[in-house]
Amino acid sequence: MPLEEQLDSYRQRASAAQGPASQAFARLLDLAEHKNSGQIRTVVQFLASTYNGQAFPFDPFNLRNVDVDISDDMLLCLDALRWGKADLYKLVPNGDQRVKDVIKD
Repeated sequence: MPLEEQLDSYRQRASAAQGPASQAFARLLDLAEHKNSGQIRTVVQFLASTYNGQAFPFDPFNLRNVDVDISDDMLLCLDALRWGKADLYKLVPNGDQRVKDVIKD
C-alpha cells in the first residue's frame, strides 16, 4: 500500500475512534462521579491513568475486575488514546476539572 493511502487509512481510523471514545469516557466519568461500588475505584484509576499515565499507572489486568460494559468502554478509550488525536478529558464538558475531582475524591 502506498504511504499516502496508509496515512489516510490511519487518519480515518483515528477519527472513527474518537467519537465512541468520547462517549465511553463520559460514561466512565459519570460512573466515577455518581456511583459507589467496588468497581468504581478501578474506574477512577483508569480515568486517572488516561489523564496522566506517569503519575497514575494502570495495570491492564484490572480490566478483569469490572463489568463487561465498563471494560468495553475502557477499551474504546484505549483505542482513541492509541491514535492520540485528542486527550480524552478534553472531549467531555469540563473534563479537566471533573477528572481532577474524581482523582481527589
